[in-house]
Amino acid sequence: MSIDRRQALAVLSATVSSLGMSRSARADFDGPVVRALEGGEDFWLAQDAYIYGYPLVTMEMTRRIMTNVASPEGTRAPMGQFVKARKYPDASFRDVTAPNADTLYTIAWIDVGNEPWVLSMPDMKDRYFLFPMLDGWTNVFQVPGKRTTGTKAQTYAITGPNWKGTLPAGVKEYKSPTSIVWILGRIYCTGTPEDYAAVHAAQDAFKLVPLSAYGKSYTPPAGKVDASIDMKTAVRDQVNRLDAVAYFTLLAQLMKQNPPASADAAEVAKFAKIGLVPGRDFDASKFDVAFAKRVPQVAFDRIMLQFKVNKAIRNVNGWAFDSEAGIYSTNYLNRALITAIGLGANRIQDACYPSSQKDADDKDYFGSNKYVMRFPKGQLPPVGGFWSLTMYDENYFFVPNPINRQSISARQNLKSNPDGSVDLYIQKDSPGPDKESNWLPAPAGKFILMLRMYWPNERSPSIINGTWKPPPVRKVTTS
Repeated sequence: MSIDRRQALAVLSATVSSLGMSRSARADFDGPVVRALEGGEDFWLAQDAYIYGYPLVTMEMTRRIMTNVASPEGTRAPMGQFVKARKYPDASFRDVTAPNADTLYTIAWIDVGNEPWVLSMPDMKDRYFLFPMLDGWTNVFQVPGKRTTGTKAQTYAITGPNWKGTLPAGVKEYKSPTSIVWILGRIYCTGTPEDYAAVHAAQDAFKLVPLSAYGKSYTPPAGKVDASIDMKTAVRDQVNRLDAVAYFTLLAQLMKQNPPASADAAEVAKFAKIGLVPGRDFDASKFDVAFAKRVPQVAFDRIMLQFKVNKAIRNVNGWAFDSEAGIYSTNYLNRALITAIGLGANRIQDACYPSSQKDADDKDYFGSNKYVMRFPKGQLPPVGGFWSLTMYDENYFFVPNPINRQSISARQNLKSNPDGSVDLYIQKDSPGPDKESNWLPAPAGKFILMLRMYWPNERSPSIINGTWKPPPVRKVTTS
């Protein structure tokens, strides 16, 4: 990830030009970047460290908020207990960016540093589900579910990086690289009262206990509530507001229980120069405090610029998707990007998330316009699970609308055109009663679209191998 200042300036300048910024906007952007580059090698190194640690810090801030309750309530639950979402998230949901409105989340945070935890899954009766397990760095290290392990009852022990021992018969070990583990279960639901009831019953049959309590009666302890935690501000905003000293202090603390991967050793060794060493407290005396505010600002700009320059991002017909989500290896910028815009993303074999910020004419989406996304006959997204198109505001959150529809999919009983094609109407106001089944409501201002494809085909037609492409979204012109 390291790069010298001349190379960096050339890349950033070229990228800014490709973004089509106005002269004044480019001046606003170039000024801080040039000043940052002139700050010397340590400034650039601090940016690299910030980007490297962005997933771990974001995971911790997310964990704090989502577990800061005495007992399960809404979208939150204490450590070691399930959040059981009983309905789709609404437009007020801010716990994670880019939430979905197709599955009911069944989520838990556990700490396997001292003891394994046992996850027991019921027979899901052929229903689509997946329970990805993320380590502290957002890598999906295991993903039991219909695609990988089937839908029969199954039991797993999630163990920490240093655990050694014997497990009960019938319990399979999943070893986590870190102490922090986020179980981010998703169960498909059509949204009807009958299906809600069926999924609720399945959720209640999932069990999570420490290994020492497995096979015994177990009542989880009440959670500890920290009144100092900001429970209202979005996690990303809280992370981005940390100055570099506070950020690196937290990162160093987290790395004691959530060590970097062995593949990261060469990269992490460089950070010692600015006082960041795994297993030790952050040594702020080695860091220039004059950089404290500028490091997060410029580093986050670099993260978001990955939409244009990261080779893992494929761009097709105005849609961009990450071909390496969930397993990032040493692509730290890509890992940070997914953390910023879609924390908890699955491996591409489980889900692909093409997103679109501009229409077929490369213009930003605005709710004051009307748009159509047309799928030719027989060319709806090819998946083994399900697909949907979700509407977000410019910050990747849901938007309020009169029919409370955050996504559109086959469960809306989409109407076909006479030629067999399917049009999706993307606009602020209803296209009329005869087309409302195919309507995805938009906000008044800017918006972003995300196409979700769960269990995408790996054989043709397939978005993974490029034999299927999402169609462009076209602005409707009036004569």
